[in-house]
Amino acid sequence: MKKEDLKPKITEIAKNPDFQPQVKMQAICDLIQKNLDRYNWVGFYMAHETEPTLHLKAQAGEPTDHTVIPFGKGICGQVAVSNKNFVVDDVTAQDNYIACSIHVKSEVVIPLFKNGKNIGQIDIDSHTINAFDESDERFLEWVNEQVSEFL
Repeated sequence: MKKEDLKPKITEIAKNPDFQPQVKMQAICDLIQKNLDRYNWVGFYMAHETEPTLHLKAQAGEPTDHTVIPFGKGICGQVAVSNKNFVVDDVTAQDNYIACSIHVKSEVVIPLFKNGKNIGQIDIDSHTINAFDESDERFLEWVNEQVSEFL
């Protein structure tokens, strides 16, 4: 399935008044992970309100032990500090990388903003090197905009 084809389904989930935010985030993770071949793991990490840590709130794909990540650690922790997208074509080339699975070859992390504040991020892992391009960044930025509306 194409990313554009998922947008109406994501909008439907995001705007569903019967779902709590946690349920919506999980449904979005499941939908994306099941329908985009290169998206082997999809998760939302949210910033703790008082401590400089990220906490896994929803994920689809292999379970991970990395449910809490300090700011600055790994790709996700770096995005929490930089407030910028981070595309990693080959995770083995990164010094500050936290391995979630031996199968992960590339990763993209996009910050999630609410009222101009970085409150979390969407994290995508792929079992393919060079799996992500600018179209992935734009799509995931759009996903985060939908999520920020219901948070």
